[in-house]
This record gives sequence, C-alpha cells and structure tokens, in this order.
Amino acid sequence: METKSNEIEFVKNQVTSTFYLVSMNTEGITHEESMAFPNNEANSMNWILGHLIYIRNAFLNILGEESVWEAEKFSCYNRGAVALERKDEFIHFEELKTYMKKSQDRLEAKLNTLDGFAAEKTKDISTLCLHEIYHSGQLGYLRRILGKPGAIK
Repeated sequence: METKSNEIEFVKNQVTSTFYLVSMNTEGITHEESMAFPNNEANSMNWILGHLIYIRNAFLNILGEESVWEAEKFSCYNRGAVALERKDEFIHFEELKTYMKKSQDRLEAKLNTLDGFAAEKTKDISTLCLHEIYHSGQLGYLRRILGKPGAIK
C-alpha cells in the first residue's frame, strides 16, 4: 500500500472534516431559513454555503481541477459581495448542498492522485483550509440562531 505525504493526508483530513461539519450544520435547514440575515447585517446560511463553494472552486483550480460552477454566474457569493443586496441572485439551498457535495467529490478525487504539493502552492492551500474552518463554524452559530439544536455533539 502506497503512503501519501503528510501534507496530502493533512489536507484530506481538513476538507473531509469541514465537509462533515458543513453537512451536519446545514441538515434540516429549509431554503427560507437559509435566507435569514441575523440583524439584517450578518450573512445568511445561504450566502456562507455559497461562498464556501465559490472559494472551493479556487481550491480546485489551484490543484489543477475544474470549478463546479461558473464564477461570473455565481459572483453573488464571492468575497466582498454585499450578500443582503444580492440575495435575489442566490440559488436554492438544496442546490447549494449539491454543489458542495460535487466540490467535495472533486477535491477528494484529486487529492487521492497527488503525492505532494508544489512548494509555491502550500501557503494558499493552508489558507484555503483555514477559510473553510472559519465559515463552517459560522454555520454552526447560524443554526442555533435559527432555533435549531446544535448539530455537533
């Protein structure tokens, strides 16, 4: 059995753990609930999940893979987009979950083919892992704000 480098195993664990957290925290959330903007200023679950996917596309691209969606069409989820002003462009929450799963499948498949990362990509990859951790935690708080029980026990 071939052993992957520690950096590959580390990143595989990060993206798998993040996907698990995101899946748990979005389970049972309706589209309408996903569109709630706490205090009319904090980002909604819909935007955060869409944003995670938007940035995962950059992650996929760094690894030499195709995006799961066209960046321009989904620019409402890009960093710097004012979510509340662009909420009419958001897609259905269940469709977002499908895109998240597709991004996970592509990341896992690609990571399973790699032996290591190019040195110049390591910092970007570690930053992208941190980005996912940050936003997956936000989903947990939003879940509670929506009156749902915590998903992580």
